[in-house]
Amino acid sequence: MSLLARLAPHLPYMRRYGRALTGSQTTGDQYVRVALEALAAGDQTLDSRLSPRVALYHVFHAIWCTSGARLEDRVPSDDRDASQRLMRIAPRSRQAFLLTALEGFTPSEAAQILDTDFPDVERLISQAQNEIDAELATDVLIIEDEPVIAADIEALVRELGHTVVDIAATRTEAVEAVARKAPGLVLADIQLADGSSGIDAVKDILGRYDIPVIFITAFPERLLTGERPEPTFLITKPFQPETVKAAIGQALFFHPGRTAKAA
Repeated sequence: MSLLARLAPHLPYMRRYGRALTGSQTTGDQYVRVALEALAAGDQTLDSRLSPRVALYHVFHAIWCTSGARLEDRVPSDDRDASQRLMRIAPRSRQAFLLTALEGFTPSEAAQILDTDFPDVERLISQAQNEIDAELATDVLIIEDEPVIAADIEALVRELGHTVVDIAATRTEAVEAVARKAPGLVLADIQLADGSSGIDAVKDILGRYDIPVIFITAFPERLLTGERPEPTFLITKPFQPETVKAAIGQALFFHPGRTAKAA
């Protein structure tokens, strides 16, 4: 089996991780591409002692650590606000937090990826969470047609200190909700109750407002296509509560135009 065939199942998720880590699709994809080029050229190898996925992320972080800020320096100007905001969280803390909360690695696996130990990973995660929690709360629109799932997401959002301004089950309801009150964050499903698309609803919303969006869907393949634009934040159903919390924190942290909740 070729190297690409072995790694192919993991690449969409590593690209998702790269975008979340850097706050930019452009920069995240650059890191993934450089990591794959290093493997193909033999400059990096997969550690046979690790699972293929853990080994792949280990290579990614080797590239991250050796490149410094050089890839970020080549990010187009429209991505620079996100890159600057990214620097508020120390890189190691950000990595540990995303590896466990967003990518689903255990702390032990994250320690292998980061070449550290379990206690250090737990310390790094705690540091990142404290910094993210210090960010301003915001108003949230949920686009979800399943009442039970919508209620679960609403509870998570409120637990983080945000306000849910509306829950929309269709594209039309979503657009009407935004017309009543512009949110600071949108959490959107793809397939909605009346057969309409959450993707189209989000396009309608983003045509009027600069709002961070997190897709929560059972159909990630519809968005992780390798074509632009892609969502920076994508969660697969069934989801873990900590994954949603992590994505919300990262989306609000990175987005330069996020809207704080009114006092």
